[in-house]
Amino acid sequence: MRILAIETATQACSVALIDTGQTPSQQLIGHDHQELGRGHAEALVPMIAALPDKGRADRIHVSLGPGSFTGVRIGIATARALGVAWRAQVLGYRTLSLIARMDSQVPGTEHWPFETGGPQPFLVCMNGGHGEWFVQGFNDARQPIGKERSMSPDLAIAEFQQDVVIGSAAEQFVELRGRGKSLHVLPNAVAACYFDESELYSNLTPIYGRAPDAKPQAKRVTS
Repeated sequence: MRILAIETATQACSVALIDTGQTPSQQLIGHDHQELGRGHAEALVPMIAALPDKGRADRIHVSLGPGSFTGVRIGIATARALGVAWRAQVLGYRTLSLIARMDSQVPGTEHWPFETGGPQPFLVCMNGGHGEWFVQGFNDARQPIGKERSMSPDLAIAEFQQDVVIGSAAEQFVELRGRGKSLHVLPNAVAACYFDESELYSNLTPIYGRAPDAKPQAKRVTS
């Protein structure tokens, strides 16, 4: 079975294609990872088309968020369209859970050495909207503790005590708190190819992590 993974929830835009029938060292067929900031809508489809066999797969894994409202919607819409065209199964995953496994030795990715003295609980901390952070704790087996939340830096620092912090806001978290170990990392689609079935969702509803910025207009009262 071939799996195409799509990650567009942050300033990074990445895609990866694996073949689960190969040995672990040969599973990764192709991948691309770019830190765009903006422009995911224009970049994503060409990135997929540049993969071997134009990225065609039996299953698609796509980020549900939390993250950029626009980025999450672009990824899901693209995955749905390809799923229909290819008759492929489309499943979603949570962005912070992907970050939590980024220190795994996934073939074909560039990993950052992060010696922690053995498995231990840690915190994923990502930049959110309006100066807030998306935060979620994980145990030493990299399983989530509670749901992801959007919090102000002050509240997050007061609540979470994990010594190890990873994510795009990890260095800022540790600096403001004054202790701990940090690792700056953005999600990479290569790791999303290797999710367990229990970490994947058939419901592709976006996980925004906070209320949308736009407010619905009040209904017009007519006499």
